[in-house]
Amino acid sequence: MAVFDTPQEAFGALRPACVQLTRAQTVENVARLQAHLAAVSASALQELQEYVLFPLRFALKVPGPKRERLVQSVVQCISSVLAATCVKKQELLQELFSELCTCLSPPSGSSKPASLSEELKLAVIQALHTLMHSAYGDVILSLYQPSTLPLLGFAVSLLLGLAEQEKAKQIKISALKCLQVLVLQCDCQEHRHLDEDEVQQCGDLFASFLPGISITLSRVITGDIKQGHKTTVSAIRLFYLIVGLVMADEQLARIPKNNEKLPVEQSRISELMVHRGPDWSKNTAKKLSLLLHKMVEFSSVHPHWKVRLELVELVHHLLRNCSQSLADSFSHLLKALVGLVNDESSEVQSRCNEVLRGIAEQRIVAQNRALADVLSENLHSLATALPRLMNSQDDTGKVSTLSLLLGYLKLLGPKINFVLNSVSHLHRLSKALMQVLELDVTDVKIVEDRRWGCESTCGPSGSLQHGAQKSRCQKKYFRFFTEEKVFQLLQQVCRVLGYYGNLYLLVDHFMGLYGESGMYRKQAAMVLNELIAGAAGMGVDVLQEREISLNMDDLKGSIMSILDEYTDQANWYLITSVDTEENNHGHSVQHSGLTTHPGGVCSSILLPSPEPHITTRTMNSNIWQICIQLEGVSCFAAVLGKEFRLLLLSALYPVLEKAGDKTLLISETALGTLVDICEACSYDSVQSLINENSDYLVNGISLNLRQLAHQLHASQVLDTMLRHSDASLLPLVEDVIQDVLSTLDQSYSNQASTFLRVLHSVMAALVQWFGSSCGEKHQQRQTAKWWSRTLSEGQQMVTRQEVERFFLDYVRQKQIAEGNLPDTEDEEADEVAPTLAKPEPNNSDTEGEILLPSHVQLAKDVMERCIHLLSDGNLRVRLKVLDVLELCVTVLHPHGNHLLPMAHRVWPALVTRLISDDPLAVLRAFKVLCTLAQKCGDFLRQRFSKDVLPKLTNSLLSQAPASARAGPVYNHTIAFKLQLAVLQGLGSLCEKLDMGESDLNKVADACLIYLSAKQPMKLQEAAQSVFLHLMHMDPDSTWLLLNEVCCPHQYEPPHISLQPMKLSGMGKQRNEFTDNVLLLLERLQQQESTTSWAGTQEASPP
Repeated sequence: MAVFDTPQEAFGALRPACVQLTRAQTVENVARLQAHLAAVSASALQELQEYVLFPLRFALKVPGPKRERLVQSVVQCISSVLAATCVKKQELLQELFSELCTCLSPPSGSSKPASLSEELKLAVIQALHTLMHSAYGDVILSLYQPSTLPLLGFAVSLLLGLAEQEKAKQIKISALKCLQVLVLQCDCQEHRHLDEDEVQQCGDLFASFLPGISITLSRVITGDIKQGHKTTVSAIRLFYLIVGLVMADEQLARIPKNNEKLPVEQSRISELMVHRGPDWSKNTAKKLSLLLHKMVEFSSVHPHWKVRLELVELVHHLLRNCSQSLADSFSHLLKALVGLVNDESSEVQSRCNEVLRGIAEQRIVAQNRALADVLSENLHSLATALPRLMNSQDDTGKVSTLSLLLGYLKLLGPKINFVLNSVSHLHRLSKALMQVLELDVTDVKIVEDRRWGCESTCGPSGSLQHGAQKSRCQKKYFRFFTEEKVFQLLQQVCRVLGYYGNLYLLVDHFMGLYGESGMYRKQAAMVLNELIAGAAGMGVDVLQEREISLNMDDLKGSIMSILDEYTDQANWYLITSVDTEENNHGHSVQHSGLTTHPGGVCSSILLPSPEPHITTRTMNSNIWQICIQLEGVSCFAAVLGKEFRLLLLSALYPVLEKAGDKTLLISETALGTLVDICEACSYDSVQSLINENSDYLVNGISLNLRQLAHQLHASQVLDTMLRHSDASLLPLVEDVIQDVLSTLDQSYSNQASTFLRVLHSVMAALVQWFGSSCGEKHQQRQTAKWWSRTLSEGQQMVTRQEVERFFLDYVRQKQIAEGNLPDTEDEEADEVAPTLAKPEPNNSDTEGEILLPSHVQLAKDVMERCIHLLSDGNLRVRLKVLDVLELCVTVLHPHGNHLLPMAHRVWPALVTRLISDDPLAVLRAFKVLCTLAQKCGDFLRQRFSKDVLPKLTNSLLSQAPASARAGPVYNHTIAFKLQLAVLQGLGSLCEKLDMGESDLNKVADACLIYLSAKQPMKLQEAAQSVFLHLMHMDPDSTWLLLNEVCCPHQYEPPHISLQPMKLSGMGKQRNEFTDNVLLLLERLQQQESTTSWAGTQEASPP
């Protein structure tokens, strides 16, 4: 079909169809006109617009009932005409608007929409939508005059009814979008931009419709979720657009207080118009607040993310345009906005953060006192409910609640000080933090974990720092929450307070809570640490910069006051253990009611005596308080950087005290603090930190060792310094150690335990610094000696001459044993003389005439004191003395001329500990004996054989029946541990002392019974180790003894002239000893094979 481009051609084509439709209003005639319209160009149709619309409008105006199908086709045809043309006449626009609205009007007297088909309703809505877009230029404004207010109201009520009551989603969405166009808030950019006066006029008109629109839309928004998210999103958008237009701050500011009088002819219209004065805006804001609260509660938890995203846009739009007029509503709006920061949808999260950052950058809150007041009231209400919410909500709810609290603080920004200056607000917020941050102090393991001895000395500084950083991340367990995210939010809350708030005010307030009650002390310390971090801008996430930059002098002053409070004796020396090991008066202290401090120090000078029974909860709480305070020192160091060096005089000594504490958690946290101080103050390592500050540390130790109340703390500092430094520290602490020895000489009975701790630390450090290389050399010498002896034995086995010599020596030894030779005593003297003289070759120079190295002289002096203290009446003292004695022997080992006389002097007291003391002391003394044997060699042979060995073998024989009958529980008894230690050490002891044949026989007889399968497995294994050592020393006797118990083979004589070999173990049935004996014989066979091979290799020419 040809296209008609000119009006004349188009008129000729359209006229028959228009005439026909005017005569007969049928669907077919409308369809015919529709078909002809498709062949007409837009420009030609624009000229014939009214002519073409006349029959269509006439069809709608014909009196009487009309078929819905006809009305629908007419409306659709009108839409197609309007879509291709522009309405340039005001009258035509208003008439078409009225006629289309009439199609949807309900029957007279009914308030419900007309019962029309969904297709017709949708067609009329789309026609209205097209009509509004086809209005040309200023023509559209003709609809927005006071005189057209009834017509607009009619259309608005029709569309709202469809949006609320229709079930079809498409109709609801179309009606809402048509309403959006009707209130001049269309999303498209085709409409002419309105100037300020025109917008003001539209606002005045739409104010009349605001109650109906807002109420209906709120019902749609909070309606059945089955209506779909698109309907809800459209309703929310329309709501904030119309409210943002009518309640805009700029418009309301220009409204005169008194309403202008209209002419008499417009008096009826004036009754419909609303004057947006102060009273009206105030009342309307209150009513809108109720609607917004209801909408926000529903939409913020809507399952579809687009609804929640549109809620963010609602808050943003209203806050941007109506921050003054709707100030009361922002209590709910800001709560929703802040709450959606942690939404599960990334789109909602990102948009929410954008809006919040935009609010901060535009200083909307900072420049609006009303909004600041709303936020502060919200903050107060939330802080009041916070403890209850944290106690009742799940972790997800707690995260939401704390996110809300943090969001309020971020939005307030610099205005936080207005809140903090209110006593009520500050008190409520601080008490809420105190209750929420309450720690769970029921874990007994925190108290039980102890740091034993100095065996955990650290290696290189790098490994120390790595380990300390790992350990100080000890997870805290809180009473009201378990989720780590909750704690991170609480940290951010405190840091934001510190970033924006008055630091002096906050520190003073929380320091008051710190000192007010022990119940709040840990929480207050945590808050103070985070406040300082926040004030320095460390790890704090804010929306806007603070108005006043940080004053470092103020920050340093606050840190110094907190540090002084932390390290005060009443807060630093808390009860963390009921262990009385280090008490000055031993067991008597338990009945004296004195305070047991960390590690066991006893002093009634520092603190008044507490209640006699200290609960585990109290000790747990004290441990955590000390750890939190140590974490605070780490934080302060990180904040001040190198400036913290000025505070080391007051901070380093207390931290070193805690690094030497026996409670594992405290010592690890203190080590982490030392590492942080190193990093902050630019020290290379903890060793460097200690060495460069050792002068004043040593001075402090020296002064405190002279005071009874501070001796244990000084010993802990010295212990930490020695464990984490090197030999260069020794000259600095040498005078202190001499003071300790002098004081110990004057007060053996009172201060032995404390000073022995110091001496143990010193000797452990000396072993670490000077003992390892000597020990390695000694081990190499022992190995070489063993191999030389083994190889010589191997050569004896392969030569005929040596076999003959063996028998001749045997005959001679037998004659000596029978007493046939008179010079036995002389030979014995000859045997003893080389024994005593044997150590001399180790030191070719005369050591007595040469000045000893300082560490050797120190070990000698300490060992001198240990000899006197070995007989102390306190078991704990004796155990410590034995530990120190073992270390002294290790240090003196390379200097035999000094070690052997000291060993001679210590021997009587050591024997007493071995044969007539508490099993714990016997166990420790045997360990010392093994060390002495390793260092002194055969110097102790006769002494051991005469004084100790008989007691050990008798003890083993007497205890064997009991251990054979015992059950699994026996493995945990001290008797078992003593048996095990003796069996594990006896073999090596005999080998190191080069014991004689008779003594070896005694050892073998005593240990043989422990090869029984009835004995505990560990004792069997230890007994096997004894026989393995005996195999090295006397393989023949050991072989014979084992074969007497169980002989697995029959030995045929190599010649008929020789008698058959008969051993007691031949032909015996399998018994309890069989398995272990066979295992040992197999090991002996392997050893002999290896030795023979090695001897052959040695003898063969290269």
